[in-house]
Formats: sequence, structure tokens, C-alpha cells
Amino acid sequence: MEINIDREQIKLSQKNHQNPHSFEEYFKGFSKLNREERLATLLKMGVVSPEDVDYLMKGGLRDTGLGEKFIENVIGYFQIPLGVATNFCIDGKDYVIPMAVEETSIVAAASKTAKWIRENGEITTEVIGQNIIGQIQLAKVKNYQKFYEQINAHKENFIRMSNEEVAFGLVRRGGGVRDIQVRRLVRDDGFDMAVIHVYMDAVDAMGANIINQVCEFLKQPIEEITGEKVTMCILSNLVDTKLTKATVCLEKIDAELAEKIEEASLFAELDPYRAATNNKGVLNGIDPILIATGNDWRAVEAGVHAYAARDGQYRSITRWRRDGKFLMGTLEAPIIVGTVGGVTTIHPTASMCLRMLGVRSATELSRIIASVGLVQNLGALRALTTVGIIEGHMKLHIKNLTLGAGAEEKEIPYVVKKLEEILSLKKRISLSNAIEVLRDLRNQTHRHQE
Repeated sequence: MEINIDREQIKLSQKNHQNPHSFEEYFKGFSKLNREERLATLLKMGVVSPEDVDYLMKGGLRDTGLGEKFIENVIGYFQIPLGVATNFCIDGKDYVIPMAVEETSIVAAASKTAKWIRENGEITTEVIGQNIIGQIQLAKVKNYQKFYEQINAHKENFIRMSNEEVAFGLVRRGGGVRDIQVRRLVRDDGFDMAVIHVYMDAVDAMGANIINQVCEFLKQPIEEITGEKVTMCILSNLVDTKLTKATVCLEKIDAELAEKIEEASLFAELDPYRAATNNKGVLNGIDPILIATGNDWRAVEAGVHAYAARDGQYRSITRWRRDGKFLMGTLEAPIIVGTVGGVTTIHPTASMCLRMLGVRSATELSRIIASVGLVQNLGALRALTTVGIIEGHMKLHIKNLTLGAGAEEKEIPYVVKKLEEILSLKKRISLSNAIEVLRDLRNQTHRHQE
């Protein structure tokens, strides 16, 4: 299907992309549109181009040649649905959020909860710190105090050499190596392990490759100056020196619901068993954006989980509290992402998703991601403390069960309706229910044909 939109209208819409409230009217009824209508709406909003629409209508990336550049032994692509979450207003700016995810209800829940916040509160963000971390390990040092003094004496020279020889590209963009610190780890065999932390501002790159190169570069001068042996160089995904914080403030909220959400939050803060599931729900909002924009979701997950256990017990990375008539929620975690380099630049879908977001920096992208994670968490807690996870999740899961039972296109509406009735009555449904409904439908159809 060809989608035609006036070019002047597109230019005007793209200009209005900077208007904090320019998307609100478009968000209304968006989920009720079919795919072609959604694409036409996104085109009017100016968040996608006619070329983007053509690319999506043709099925996205198909040529496996690009896959050959990413990994080995390529045999094809595993396709994940790409959707958009709506109703997000973050720091006063409207966003359409691309999410690559296969799990039912994530996009719907994010959009629904964002609308609730939009009508009754606000989302604000900040980034605390700016440096990523590289680690240089010396497994056994003969004299830690002497080693510590030698590194500190040459620290400024190490920083200068790193920026001149390796990180010069970052320096030109305003970043580069900022600091070097030494840590002492006591072993159980009487030796000391020394770990040098290299702190670097990666600007709009995730910085994994460049920080690893800096650490490898410093290996030789460190060994020459100290006489000690470097055993390993690698970045750290626990970047507690650069944290992204999102805050949701809800003013118009039922007092009883606010108390329930606070108690649910406290549960996840105190109990690691609940915290694991709570944080998985947060990552339901975070991971799909990371994947859609070509960022390393495994690295972010590792950092989030490590940060959640930083005091020795695994805890929730979100916190909800009542404050007078307000309900305040916060998420604070290391979310290290890039908007330049790697897959974000090479993969056409990732590049399109970044354009759709209209982000100007990696910092802005991390703020969006943190906001969606917190909003996803609020939606989950609201469902858990009201209708419950089964009714809330399974209603959106009905179509999956219908397809899993083998329903054809013309049979789907009937099966979905019957499963909704069963869920409403019994408060639970399963694939066997879908199979049974489909079998009854086909038996009725067969009898009518006779």
C-alpha cells in the first residue's frame, strides 16, 4: 500500500517536532489504527520520512549481507516486532518511543501508563556524572603502596598519552580520559591485587571499544614504570560514575492506590526474590529501546543488576513513596548507551529508530530509556495491586493464545471474544481453552455446512 502525505505538511510537522505538545492530538486513538494508518500518522508527525515508511512497508532489512558484517556463520535474521509507545512527555518534550519486543502487553502498558502520567503528573530526568570505567588488573603486586605511589606520580602523563595517542577522536568532540585511580583488592593467599580504574567521557558513543583500547595502550608504560605485570584489561559495565535518574510525580491519584504502590515498592526494596521480578519488569521497558536503537542491552542489564546489588543485597532499582498528595517514583541506574558508531550507525532500522526519537545526544537517549523503564514499573505495580497480573496480562495475551491454537484469520475475532468471556468468568485462561473454543467453532461450522 502506498502512503501519500503532502510534502509541505511533512516539513511543517518535522518543524513542530520541537513543540513540547505537538504530538498530543496524534496520540489519541493511535492504538485503534491499522498498520498503514499508524505509519501515515507517524509521517504526519514528522518522526519518520517517506523513505522510512517505504523501508518498513517492504519488510525492513532483508539482505543478509549486513548480517555477515555483524556475526559469523550467518543463516538469516530473527525478526522481532517493532512497535511504538505513545503518550510520553519527558522533560516537557513529546516522544514517540520505538520498541523492539515480542512480549505481549509491554508496548500497550507503557503507552497506557504514560497517558495516565501525562494527565495527572510529569516525568523529569537527569544524568549524574559523565565517565565510563575501564579496568587494568595486576593480579599480584609485590608492594602495593609503592605501586600506588608510582601510578599517582605518573597519572597526568598517562592521561595525556591516552588522549593524544588513542582517544584523540573523543577529545575533539569534548570527551576523553579524565582521571585514573588505583584500587586495592585483598586476596586470600596473602597477595594484593591492584586494579587501575580509567575514567573516560565517551560523549555520544557507548565507548566500549575505545576504553578497552586505552587500557591496552596503558599496559606497557605501567609495566615499564612499576615493574609489575598487567594481567587483564577490560571495561566495567558497573558504571556507577554515570547514573541516569528518572522521576515520576503523580498529583491526581487515589490515596488507597498510592499506598498500595508504595507497599509494593517497599516489598521489592527489602526482598531480593521480589526485586528480581520487579527489575525484570523495569527492563521490559528498557531492553526494547536498546534493541531498537542498536545498543548493547546485555551490557546495560549487567550494569543494572550489579548496581541493584551494590550494598550486598539485590534490591529494586525503583522506589515509590507518597509525599503529601503526591506519589513520587524514581529510577536510578547506570544506562550507558550510544547514538554514534557500531550497530546504531550501520543498521538501517536502528538509525531510523534514533531519527524517530529525535535525540541529540546519548545522554538524552539514556534519559528516555530510564523514563520508559520507570513508567513500565508503575504500570506493572498498578496492575498487580488492582486487577492482578493474570487479568491484566492475560487479556492482552489472548490473541497469542488464539494464534497458538491455530486459528485462521476469519476465526480469530470469535475465539478472542470467547476467551475474553472465559477470562472474565474464571479469572484465568490457557492454551487448552483456546484449542477447545476453536474446536467447538469448527464443529459448529462443519454442522452448518452439512
